[in-house]
Amino acid sequence: MQPHIIRALHDWRMAWEEQQTAAQEAFTAAFPALTPAEKCQCFGPTLRWEKPGEGSGKVCLDDHGRATIEFQDVPKAAVGKAMTEVWGADWFDEGPGGFAAAEPGTYHYEDESTYAEYEVVVREDGTCELAIAYVKIDDIVTILEALERALAEHRAA
Repeated sequence: MQPHIIRALHDWRMAWEEQQTAAQEAFTAAFPALTPAEKCQCFGPTLRWEKPGEGSGKVCLDDHGRATIEFQDVPKAAVGKAMTEVWGADWFDEGPGGFAAAEPGTYHYEDESTYAEYEVVVREDGTCELAIAYVKIDDIVTILEALERALAEHRAA
């Protein structure tokens, strides 16, 4: 390979690594419980969290620069507040009261224009699973920030 091509690839790799680091910093600024973890199936940087009574999960960045969150055991009221703040109520056919009032079940939405996938599983025990995949960094940060605020209110209650 020619030296100028090697240099260009090196510069690209360095810029990509800086972007990954900046994405992780944005994730943790929005949701401070996240800490670095080993790689996952995203093949990129992964952050994990676990807090009794609030849930657990991961946020990762894939090799295309898209983010994914997979959270479990998150209080339904917090998920409901965050999702209503970001999307409003009934975006996922969960009903006019949003996820805080949703019946147990699986609520799914696929964005055909961006290929993003959204799934919320409302459980009988008052918790939710939240899986949002293949979205832009700023979208995940918005969701993380809203969820952090909702969980802070849950902590204070």
